[in-house]
Amino acid sequence: MRFHIITLGCPKNTVDSEMMAELLRRAGHVQVDQPRRADVLIVNTCGFIAPAREESYAALRKLAVGKRRGQRLVAAGCLAQRYGEAIRQKVPEVDALIGTQSWPEIVTLFERLEAQEPAQAPCILSPGGNLVASVPRRAILGATAYLKIADGCDAACAFCAIPLIKGPQRSKPLADVLREAKELAAQGVRELVLIAQDTTAYGRDRSETDALAHLLQALSREVPELEWLRILYAYPQHVTPRLIEVMAGLPQVCHYLDLPLQHGHPDVLRRMNRPHRV
Repeated sequence: MRFHIITLGCPKNTVDSEMMAELLRRAGHVQVDQPRRADVLIVNTCGFIAPAREESYAALRKLAVGKRRGQRLVAAGCLAQRYGEAIRQKVPEVDALIGTQSWPEIVTLFERLEAQEPAQAPCILSPGGNLVASVPRRAILGATAYLKIADGCDAACAFCAIPLIKGPQRSKPLADVLREAKELAAQGVRELVLIAQDTTAYGRDRSETDALAHLLQALSREVPELEWLRILYAYPQHVTPRLIEVMAGLPQVCHYLDLPLQHGHPDVLRRMNRPHRV
């Protein structure tokens, strides 16, 4: 089938969409650049905050209005994971749901769409899926690329729905990260942007110490074509002296950490139920 993907939300969704597209292409499906040419329309949604949810509903409604006979509409991602029933009520034209924890099963969802009547509405929202499944990479942003090294979160911040949507932190194995980096570098990528819900917690779910520092060293050694390594979504409670030492010593690593603004005030952190003494 021909498919078209619209991606909303953060860079992690961008990577998930890219990987879903690759899985579908490898299964014989064809990606098209215009919704009207597609048999299946996929919206990879964001469900983190109210404006993002409304943007996702609006994108689904817009596609629903223009659906032609036989065309299917799939809601994927965070909004589908947590608000699947609300999607069915607000946009009844949606034919299938696949959650952010289940994106590696996109080919299975397509098989169900081909085999079933639209009224049966396939739904794959299983918790505990492989958030960090590794798929062969394509460079779609020119000389820069996002590389998701982990997903999910173990924190219990007072305001945040991410653990409810994505579940606990899961780190991508080092071998998979290196393989993806090499694939991207071979296609001309020179800046690699490492992303996760908390990049500085990389490896903690596997009881590894200073795993991010080790990862940076491995990338520098194994993928010398990379000129810039940038780290996003860092949190100070997991920044160690070893990480700072490695970052300072590797010329490829951009010498700053992307930290949320609220980490500048302990009272704000206390109200957010985040560690406020680090």
